[in-house]
Amino acid sequence: MTPLFRKILGMNWVLVLTMYGLLVFGIFAIESAARHLPGQNGLSGGEFYAARHKMWMALGTIVYFVTALVDYRWVRWLGIPMYLVGLALTLKAMGLDDEVHRISVGPISFQPAQVAIAAGIIAIATLAQDLPKIHRFFAEPSFRVILIATLTGIPFLMVVKLGDMGSALVWLPVAIVSILVSGIPWRYLTFLTAMAIGIAPIAYFIVLPSVSERGTKRIEMYLESVETGIVANNEGDNYAPYWVSTAVGKAGWKGLGWGAIAERGSLHDKRYIPWKTAHNDYIFAVIAEEQGFRGALLLVTGFALLLIQCLFIAFYSRDLAGRIIVGGVVGLFFAHMFENIGMCVLLTPITGIPLPLVSYSGTFVVICMFLLGLVQSVWLHRSKYIEVEA
Repeated sequence: MTPLFRKILGMNWVLVLTMYGLLVFGIFAIESAARHLPGQNGLSGGEFYAARHKMWMALGTIVYFVTALVDYRWVRWLGIPMYLVGLALTLKAMGLDDEVHRISVGPISFQPAQVAIAAGIIAIATLAQDLPKIHRFFAEPSFRVILIATLTGIPFLMVVKLGDMGSALVWLPVAIVSILVSGIPWRYLTFLTAMAIGIAPIAYFIVLPSVSERGTKRIEMYLESVETGIVANNEGDNYAPYWVSTAVGKAGWKGLGWGAIAERGSLHDKRYIPWKTAHNDYIFAVIAEEQGFRGALLLVTGFALLLIQCLFIAFYSRDLAGRIIVGGVVGLFFAHMFENIGMCVLLTPITGIPLPLVSYSGTFVVICMFLLGLVQSVWLHRSKYIEVEA
């Protein structure tokens, strides 16, 4: 048996099948959610965006299996160059007049913040693993905290400056998970927690209003709805949370069915759910309305299984770099899931962030599959020495 064939058979196939299950789930969800958008090449909007999602899936499949089969100890050396490129592209996005801060390279458009966070996870793993080999000072908990805070803090502040609070907030769980996985003692964690609690009021009342008035307003609206128990009205900035939460809440156990029309009571078909972004930011609301509680539960269960498999792989990692990579991926996916689903059920303010693998998000699908490929590589190369038949 060749080493390549042994690797393929030795893959964590639960992780692979769960990932593709979510991707296929996304195809059907996107086709229904994007039905109001203009199509191209004789296709309706839903068919066009579903076909595009399949294209990104095909590209992501190549990236996934190549990344999985290559030892991650080689891939991780790309982390620092990718991280610097991500920062440079984010800096370039600051000077562009684009509402969603995209950069176009030929026919491909992408958000540099997504590239930066994937590269940031790999860069943290690389430096945390290899710097202590240079000098034991770099293994000190205080230095690791400073290292992780610096590598996550710089892009966090840059994305906040762009006004994209949803993408910026993803860095926080990535940083927290990286610190926990790095083996920082509890006395440091206690101090960091106390410091974060002390900084929070300054960040909310002073920093946030100066960089994102819209973000401050959304948080205030959310806190008002939590206090009163209802969304005050369905106009202005309250429009999205009102109709999105209504669509989720009225769906019942079975929902209205895939592609439900207005005559059946579909709020999405009546365009009450923000139809221009229903296929990415608000796709969970469409899924919940059409598939009901059982469909939403199936989706959440799929994500839970994906993350549990990742945590299982992290437990068997051969080194610190592998644990940080897998932990960072778990933090990234959890943040996206919590923000996207949470804003549709009024657990969080509206942030505008895609649901990994399910939303139509173009290059972000490829980035997610690349990161899951790294997780698979950690599993495949969990032993330091792999026997090779003569």
